[in-house]
Amino acid sequence: MPRYDVITFDCYGTLIDWESGIADAFLQAAADDGVTFTREKILRAYADVEHRVQAEGYQTYREILRDTATRVAKVLDWPITLERAGFLAESLPEWQPFPDTNPSLERLVNAGCRLGILSNIDDDLLAETRKHLTVDFDIIVTAQQVRSYKPGHAHFLTARELIGPSRWLHAAESNFHDIVPTNVLGIDNAWINRQHQPELPGGTPKLKFDDLAGLANAIV
Repeated sequence: MPRYDVITFDCYGTLIDWESGIADAFLQAAADDGVTFTREKILRAYADVEHRVQAEGYQTYREILRDTATRVAKVLDWPITLERAGFLAESLPEWQPFPDTNPSLERLVNAGCRLGILSNIDDDLLAETRKHLTVDFDIIVTAQQVRSYKPGHAHFLTARELIGPSRWLHAAESNFHDIVPTNVLGIDNAWINRQHQPELPGGTPKLKFDDLAGLANAIV
């Protein structure tokens, strides 16, 4: 196992259980209108819509969440206004870490690793999420800072400038958003494949684990 000085993470889906956050927000908002959906139907529609909204050009992540919620609601035959679609961003500060997140991050810090977050998020929303995390992060790169969304390369190029010659590993759950572009850029990566998804073309990781505990076990 190579030794790394710096480990950066995608946040939502890797550190934070964003699927539960998204599904719960939709279920609650729809229930307020007397409408019901299955968790699976919500997440399937969301996965299909969000990356297309991001690809249309930079806007704040609050706007991405609003537009995505509006389009997902339309797919679900639950039309809502743009103003009402703010429920998703409003819920984000309450999205919780996976059970293994904080113990694994603490082990890495105690082993001497510097940590970072590279996230498709706004600064203020990430600040609220960090209140749920029990360690500090030396490197923070957000979509708001670089005005771009992964799988674009701006997050990784900015992080490379900040990290310099230190030995660096990037760990993430999304093969599409993180593993494929870090392969292109020659950045060592670890795929946290929580959902046991197949690799995409160009998405073979250097390391692969089922969760963050597996990563911590390998490094510590």
